[in-house]
Amino acid sequence: MALNIVFIAFFLIAFLVALVRLVFFGDTGIFQAMVNGIFDNSRFAVMDICLPLIGIMAFWLGIMKVGEKGGVVRTLSKIVGPFFSKLFPEVPKDHPALGAILMNFAANMLNLDNAATPLGLKAMEELQSLNPVKDTATNAQIMFLVLNASSLTLLPINIMAYRSQLHAANPSDVFIPILIATFFSVMTGLITVSIYQRINLFNRVMLAYLGTFVLAIGGLLYYFSTIPSSRINLISSVAGNLLLVTIVILFITMGLIRKINVYDTFIEGAKEGFSIAIRIIPYLVAILVAIGLFRTSGCLDYLVQGIGSLVHLFGLNTDFVPALPVAFMKPLSGSGARGLMIEVMQKYGADSFPGRVACVIQGSTETTFYVLAVYYGAVNIKKIRHTLPCALLAEIVGIIAGICVAYVFFH
Repeated sequence: MALNIVFIAFFLIAFLVALVRLVFFGDTGIFQAMVNGIFDNSRFAVMDICLPLIGIMAFWLGIMKVGEKGGVVRTLSKIVGPFFSKLFPEVPKDHPALGAILMNFAANMLNLDNAATPLGLKAMEELQSLNPVKDTATNAQIMFLVLNASSLTLLPINIMAYRSQLHAANPSDVFIPILIATFFSVMTGLITVSIYQRINLFNRVMLAYLGTFVLAIGGLLYYFSTIPSSRINLISSVAGNLLLVTIVILFITMGLIRKINVYDTFIEGAKEGFSIAIRIIPYLVAILVAIGLFRTSGCLDYLVQGIGSLVHLFGLNTDFVPALPVAFMKPLSGSGARGLMIEVMQKYGADSFPGRVACVIQGSTETTFYVLAVYYGAVNIKKIRHTLPCALLAEIVGIIAGICVAYVFFH
């Protein structure tokens, strides 16, 4: 119901704004631009996202199947079993879903988008196998998606790469602000869903794991604050890819040790990945066309201008306003937000305050509507219950935290 309302709202609002531009401002080209946008975004959803995703999905779900039969996923599940048993109480111990969830979280932390999406879709498939009401999201699926959408980022590799390409003096200077902002986002998502689902976050197991997590983040912040920026860039560029290759080799090696047919097992998993990638095409087309119309109609520009005027009216600093398009686009489209981030840096400079704010916002959260449409679409869930308000609240907190942290670090 929530996605249905959002989908309809995007179309109706875009149409009304375009009609006002035609009638009152004589913008005769607006509807042609919107029609072009429909075709362009439909093509983009299939050709630029789904087709490349088919290969990526096939590879990673093939590797995951090898990991399952080789026992690696079961071992990972045991490591986080006590924590996940409290966070996902309806998921049995040693269930394959727990390993896939852990792998997805790890890929998101390292900003490995190509691996995170297939692993996330695998986790949703596994959780769906436990779902007694197939068209309604379970508590475990909601918790997983909200934490996925809030998306803690430890190494924002892509963002630092874009800053380097645009000649930032210190491409990694946004690293710590992004980590702080995503921490607030993740904790907001965790607490909000726990309140909805009446999960006790104050029992000893949860406090021990969360306390360790907070200490680890704090230690990481301290370590990166003591080393030169060039070393941060090196660690960021090497660590994630090294871990990714290591996981692939580990899964294959364990398959050999367990004497399974690694090739046949990989093909079995790859077939699942192919079918999932094909299944999500209609959901991607729907959400990306709606988002494209919303932007083409000028709604996004008017929204940013309105907030800028309101901030100025209250006498507050407006230096962050040029970065707001990234904040509004981020919940809707990751590629759209990335394009706007680059646009802000090109216009104002990679080391300008708006340029840095745009980067922090880009790294602070995930693309909520995209994630919900794709992940729920993959398992044909229609009733998403409290997923959207929890995910949006986490996203909003992450964006606000990103702006505030940017003022502390860069203004």
